[in-house]
Amino acid sequence: MISNSSARRPVVTRHSPRIHSIAAISVHYEGHTEELASRPPDVSREGMFISTSTNFPEGAILNLRFFLALTGAQIETRCEVRYCLPGVGVGVEFIGISTQAVRNIEREIKLCSRQVRRPNIVKKK
Repeated sequence: MISNSSARRPVVTRHSPRIHSIAAISVHYEGHTEELASRPPDVSREGMFISTSTNFPEGAILNLRFFLALTGAQIETRCEVRYCLPGVGVGVEFIGISTQAVRNIEREIKLCSRQVRRPNIVKKK
């Protein structure tokens, strides 16, 4: 039997919670002119996973602009590709992100957490 250990997915250690709360995203590969098609990703204060069929090498620099769904805050930052799952997407880490942008993401995470935890209680009359 042949071992396929090289095809294993990377082990990802998350330092902060991730949420699916992006209203729109624009991704540009630094040094290229075209905008890349992608589906709304999940985001954390440190990075995100971007669903895209475009393959990027580890270390590639991307320029991102996205809007948070609940607050409407616009985030613009550069990021570095940390891993690529061909045909699925890329995991990126924000680089040079502003303190205010991190605060906006943290606020969005708190708002999403409240929505998830809030039970739907129906009072009987």
